[in-house]
Amino acid sequence: MKISHVVWDWNGTLLHDNEIVLAAVNEVFVGFGGTAITWADWQAAYTRPMRVSYETVLKRLLDEEEWAQVDKLYHDRYDALLAEALLADGTQDVLKGLAESGRTQSLLSMWFHDRLTPTIGEFGLTSYFTRIDGLVAEVGGGSKADSLIRHLEAQNLDPADVVLIGDVVDDADAARAAGAGSILVSTGAMSRDALEATGFLVTDSIQEAVALLK
Repeated sequence: MKISHVVWDWNGTLLHDNEIVLAAVNEVFVGFGGTAITWADWQAAYTRPMRVSYETVLKRLLDEEEWAQVDKLYHDRYDALLAEALLADGTQDVLKGLAESGRTQSLLSMWFHDRLTPTIGEFGLTSYFTRIDGLVAEVGGGSKADSLIRHLEAQNLDPADVVLIGDVVDDADAARAAGAGSILVSTGAMSRDALEATGFLVTDSIQEAVALLK
């Protein structure tokens, strides 16, 4: 795969945050009168828009006010636990190796931009990326497609030269919409079966993903 630029996803890809995601998700379900679920349950329910995932588990529709409450409950709990999250195994070496190979890298996340950028800085990763974009809206959970298109246009990148490495079907859908390639890793919020159904390559680690670029 001849690629000159890699766009990285953050949560579930470079950041191993599954445990705190599950804790934050369960904060929502218990707060809305439900019961806690397992990681496998969340993987089975996970989709975009995120609102549908919660409605699936809660077995009812959410109005706009309730969705805003869900989003706040989730992110308040997630932020409280963020210090417990670690980078995916080998992240520093993978990013360094790609840089040394002559490829450029950027990062696009649907996590809030004002939380994303300092967190990446705290992990000492900022210098690896030509651009970092997070969500600028007040409520999250939408598709990544438009954000990826803008992310590539802002860097004057030809999508044909780009691969997006992420952990959910929405990453694959966004890459397809933008005309870019995608490699998915089975380390995050979706099952391997769901990832493979996209038709894109699926690996078990970021190391295996970047190996496909050589």
